[in-house]
Amino acid sequence: MNSWNFTGNLGADAEQRVTPSGEPVVSFSVGVKAGFGDRATTTWARCQMWGKRGESVAPYLKKGQLVGVSGEASLREYDKKDGSKGASLEVRVNDLTLLGKRDSDAQHSAPRPAAAPARPQQSGGAQGGPHPQNEFCLWRTPKTEGVME
Repeated sequence: MNSWNFTGNLGADAEQRVTPSGEPVVSFSVGVKAGFGDRATTTWARCQMWGKRGESVAPYLKKGQLVGVSGEASLREYDKKDGSKGASLEVRVNDLTLLGKRDSDAQHSAPRPAAAPARPQQSGGAQGGPHPQNEFCLWRTPKTEGVME
């Protein structure tokens, strides 16, 4: 199984394009920090989100946006202009979670979807109905949940 889960900040606004076959794709780079102090490093992951999910999330993917990503990772090797070899860490995104913004970028935020109406309280605790959805996760692969009766 090839699954990589990480969080990081977008290095630039997302780029949207359409393939020759008409398939929409959104690309963005995420900086993943590791270590601290003098040993701090940043690894850049080039992410792609395909189809309508990519189209719908594109307006929210602005430089500095903190995101959580889960997807399939691959390493693409290429030749640089100077003739040397290079490599790019690429991720085909399965799940994307918007986690927040940097304070300095708050004034440039994209329009947010309207808040969902509050659900009425149900008696019976955890057995009263399905678990509430994560309000921060806007683009997730659908999963079925069992409800205890």
